[in-house]
Amino acid sequence: MKPFRIIIGAALATSLALGATAAQPTWSAADLKTLHGLWIGELGPPPPDPSNRVADNAAAAALGGMLFSDKRLSANGQVSCASCHQPDRAFTDALPTGHGVGVGNRRTMPIAPAVYSPWQFWDGRADSLWSQALGPVENPVEHGFTRLEVARRLAAQYRDAYESLFGPLPDMTDHGRFPLRAAPVGAADARAAWAGMTADDQVSVNRVYANFGKAIAAFERTLKVRPGRFDDYLARVFAAPGPQARLSSDELAGLRLFIGKGQCATCHNGPLLSNNGFANTGVPARSDLPTDPGRAVGVRAALTDPFNCKGAYSDAPNRCDELEFVVVDSPAQVRAYKVPSLRGVAQRAPYMHAGQFSSLEQVVDHYSHAPAAPDGTSEIKPLDLTADERRQIVAFLRTLDERPAPSPKPR
Repeated sequence: MKPFRIIIGAALATSLALGATAAQPTWSAADLKTLHGLWIGELGPPPPDPSNRVADNAAAAALGGMLFSDKRLSANGQVSCASCHQPDRAFTDALPTGHGVGVGNRRTMPIAPAVYSPWQFWDGRADSLWSQALGPVENPVEHGFTRLEVARRLAAQYRDAYESLFGPLPDMTDHGRFPLRAAPVGAADARAAWAGMTADDQVSVNRVYANFGKAIAAFERTLKVRPGRFDDYLARVFAAPGPQARLSSDELAGLRLFIGKGQCATCHNGPLLSNNGFANTGVPARSDLPTDPGRAVGVRAALTDPFNCKGAYSDAPNRCDELEFVVVDSPAQVRAYKVPSLRGVAQRAPYMHAGQFSSLEQVVDHYSHAPAAPDGTSEIKPLDLTADERRQIVAFLRTLDERPAPSPKPR
């Protein structure tokens, strides 16, 4: 790739030479620097995860892909990870809150951008992809399963693949030592069965469960964030090889608002259009759902999670900077939620952490008016965008739709 200064200099010269037109506005050097930061061409490979030694192992990814789609890893045999994370819906499910064996309290998040984030879930209660993969399995309204049942499923259906990666599975034939269903969380019968196990047997099951999560994470790391028409436009601006595109006058006006008056790029920045942080933006509470403190609770859950980077099941417990320096008990964490990637945003309505808004228009209206937060303090201020400006921002957001995945080549 060309040095940054050369790219910006060439783009600025082209912009000035062409002048401001509907097809090619004049971008300042500062604008071009901002736009270059939003370009998917600047998205590098996923950061390494030292806590997962099989993170980039192809065999682990193959096993994880099978586990990701296995509905037998649920209480009713009808729910898999792929049930909510649907590839044709940007790995979400188009529902206000997730539906598994029951109905959850938060919206399903897309997976492909998650590999770039140090914190997972809307509240950041997991600090890796592999620890994130474990929570839904034992959640009573998602998979409703237990970790011992996961271990038994691995032994029955995936033994060779598992043991080639992680070593021998424990012998679980003695149901006195290893009940059919047991976990330290969830239903009372599962918790009682877990309490009756020895500490050593609990550790052996926990290790299998952690490895299960690590295999799923290896698969999820292979999912790609695909470019869209916005990136093709930036490729044209920066004279990059590959597909190039123009944007309409409304889309260009929306882009200028996005990086300027609308202040969207303050949080939605970088190639994924997310700073991977947490923010209270005054999103209204849903009266039909329990009180949700957001990051204020999530940060403490991450610190006490036995499957976090510093825990006994991590492959690098001494390389956990995020946990080491995380802020706790900040007033700004009250009702703060993950800043999601905007990649493919128009393809995954509804919006916000519990599907409070059904359309992009409602989202932009909310940010323009900036109502007070139901708890804590909102970080946004009224923008008083005109109707035309709000429409233009929505027009730009639709340019972030991802290109369809390429069809498999015929054999």
